[in-house]
Amino acid sequence: MEQIKKALNESPAMRWGILLLVGFVLSVNYYFYDAFSTLKDDMRTVFGFTGTDYGLFSAFYSVPNTFLMMAVIGGIILDKIGIRRTGFLFVFFMTIGALLTGYGASDYFNNGGFGYEFMGSFLPRFSPELKVMLLGRFFFGLGAETTIVVVSKILVKWFKGKDLALAFGLKVGFGRLGSFAALRLSPLISNEGTNLSSAIWLGAILVSIGLLAFLVYMLFDAKLDSQIQENTSEKSENKFSFKDITGLISNRAYLYIALLCVTFYSAVFPFIQYAPDFFSDKFGLTSVESGNLTSYLPVGTLIFTPVFGALIDRKGKSASAMIFGAITLLVTHLLFALTNTPPIIPLILLGISFALVPAAMWPTMVKLVDENKIGTAYGLMYSIQNLGLFIFPLLAGTILDATNPGNPAVSDYTATILMFAAVSLIGLIFALLLKYEDKKKHFGVELPLNKK
Repeated sequence: MEQIKKALNESPAMRWGILLLVGFVLSVNYYFYDAFSTLKDDMRTVFGFTGTDYGLFSAFYSVPNTFLMMAVIGGIILDKIGIRRTGFLFVFFMTIGALLTGYGASDYFNNGGFGYEFMGSFLPRFSPELKVMLLGRFFFGLGAETTIVVVSKILVKWFKGKDLALAFGLKVGFGRLGSFAALRLSPLISNEGTNLSSAIWLGAILVSIGLLAFLVYMLFDAKLDSQIQENTSEKSENKFSFKDITGLISNRAYLYIALLCVTFYSAVFPFIQYAPDFFSDKFGLTSVESGNLTSYLPVGTLIFTPVFGALIDRKGKSASAMIFGAITLLVTHLLFALTNTPPIIPLILLGISFALVPAAMWPTMVKLVDENKIGTAYGLMYSIQNLGLFIFPLLAGTILDATNPGNPAVSDYTATILMFAAVSLIGLIFALLLKYEDKKKHFGVELPLNKK
């Protein structure tokens, strides 16, 4: 017992230090993902992107995880070969994708640099810039989603029974910190498109630094594994079986959380991708003002997600929290679409929802699956989520073009936002079904997460 107490994850300072390290990896992941939401107009001006082109670029992030099921495969690989090798592989893919995207937006490439002629030789409907950036977005999405799965399993490994929901809340907070920085910095650096390439390259450089941070984490993970093996004399053999996946799908509580996940994030992340342009068009704000306004959303979730996580650790009520968050999201989109309410008010509501649902949803998963299947469970959940993140940006861009023929400088977003409201309503139904299933089967979803 004395040896077990000396394991690194028994030290609060080490646990929180590890959270800071992997939290940085998560922050740069979200920075690069959200950096483009304030650059939509600049990309239209510099590269000639239409609303549909931008929707395709946004959606292409989810192609590997939707059609190739890479988040599921990544989760299976994670359970089979472990955190270090899986994490390095997929953070590396994420970095390659960010660098490719930056290259496609670079002045060197656009002035006929390496690969420009080849990329212009096929699919003439799409520009060479867009095709290279789509390729980069593909690899970034391939790495980024499994990286989030890896970070989730890292937190379970280091925090299970020790403020796990708080740790997940802080994990979400780190992601929102990256989003906040992207929304603030990207339009300033781009300067209405005059430095668009520099704004994109900053994100690519940050992702590359994130790869170095993960290499540092690997040293601590190796030390913890050696201590665990010494203390328990265990050698884990974790063979994959397709029954692992079918077993998850047949678990109704897991399935309802996964479906809530896809509908909730499909009503939030694609909206954020369009939010700065929406605020500019509906309320007459500049691109910098719109980016600053949108940045308040991740700031709110950065503060409140850990608070909600700590409450759930101690009080439970995860399903109830998800229901309240889903209702709040629905009200938010209806206010945006149907009223002229000052945008800061629905943004505050969106921030509450965006903090509450993830704080309850992600750590609750630990109660529904065996620990040696957590990677597979999170991976499947992220792949289902990415189906929505692929479909709804495309749908939003298509609706936007269809309801605003001629690609006007100022667009009416009413139909697009109502689509997000409809998705929010479906998510609320799944949250209600989850609570009903928990009452019937006693999964413990409503109970505190900390060990007593």
